[in-house]
Amino acid sequence: MISSHPGLLSRPSCGVKRVLVGVLSAATVAGVAFADPKPATQNLKPDSISVVASPISGFDRVDRAKIAFGKLEWRGGLVLTSPIAAFGGWSGLVVDADGKTFVAVSDAGAWMTGTFDYSKGQLSGLSATKLGPLTAIGGKSLNRGRYRDAEAVTLASGSLTNGALLISFEQKNRIGRFRIGKDGLTPPSEYLKMPPEMIKRRGTDGIEAVTVLRGGPIKGATLAMAEAVKTKAGHRAGWIWQGKEPKPFALTDIGDFNVTDVAGLPGGDLLVLERRFRWTEGVKVRLRRVAAAEVKPGAVVNGDILLTADLGQEIDNMEGLGVHTNAAGETIVTMISDDNFNRFLQRTVLLQFAITGDKHERTAQP
Repeated sequence: MISSHPGLLSRPSCGVKRVLVGVLSAATVAGVAFADPKPATQNLKPDSISVVASPISGFDRVDRAKIAFGKLEWRGGLVLTSPIAAFGGWSGLVVDADGKTFVAVSDAGAWMTGTFDYSKGQLSGLSATKLGPLTAIGGKSLNRGRYRDAEAVTLASGSLTNGALLISFEQKNRIGRFRIGKDGLTPPSEYLKMPPEMIKRRGTDGIEAVTVLRGGPIKGATLAMAEAVKTKAGHRAGWIWQGKEPKPFALTDIGDFNVTDVAGLPGGDLLVLERRFRWTEGVKVRLRRVAAAEVKPGAVVNGDILLTADLGQEIDNMEGLGVHTNAAGETIVTMISDDNFNRFLQRTVLLQFAITGDKHERTAQP
């Protein structure tokens, strides 16, 4: 919810306008927005869509040649637009092991699949994009707003062309298991058992992030976190499912950032994407990495800060987080923003980074 008209924010001489528009767009993070602009999606039919991808020349708005940001290295970005009314609100993202195939989900109750295109190692566009509606068990439409607020998606098994996904929803808090194939997503087959404190909880501070741990001591476990729910000790609340029962897990609260997504790395480490809004500073985005050995039920973890970015960089309301390993063995982090269907002030931004010094043996991937 942080960006605005890209032309205004790209010119340092428009400092006053930049702050004003940035604060106006960021106000939706604080709930100071107008009526819910989300389009109806229950009558959507899975179909191909056109998406225009405009390259971002550099992550830093002043020094476009800069590539090092914290412990990340800039690998390109795009501003995405589409004439389709249901395009937008992308709150969750998962990227397949090939670094090309992706699935995104929106808080209006839609899914999007497609392929990332690359040129000289950087994002250059999207192709084969398809959009369709999320549904309930039995294929029932998600008619009510609080039932269709999808916030995160992760790969549970298989691949993004033939596999199973977990999708988390807030407001009506739940995590559903969906199949994905060449025709898109099927209705969910089941829902995970929710933590007692989240069953009756309402509002937009509920289940915001979900991932499946890819390695480490509890490989295969599902981990989810709430956006703004805190434990009695003041930590950010999360849960781990090793079977059917959710067990508590927590992230230390550093600077009052809300959790917007999580992603499991191949070795078992956990990435946590966070966001903070202040009227005096606009929006900030942060990425933390938690070691695999620390991720377990009952743990309170701190993690290592990989990135902190603000209005000086090309961020927006970054909510979706995906990871893959490229041909050079580098861990590539992909983020997508939720524009709240507020296209005058916000953008759908897709960003990619490599984690500095993080290499594994891989071949034949982009």
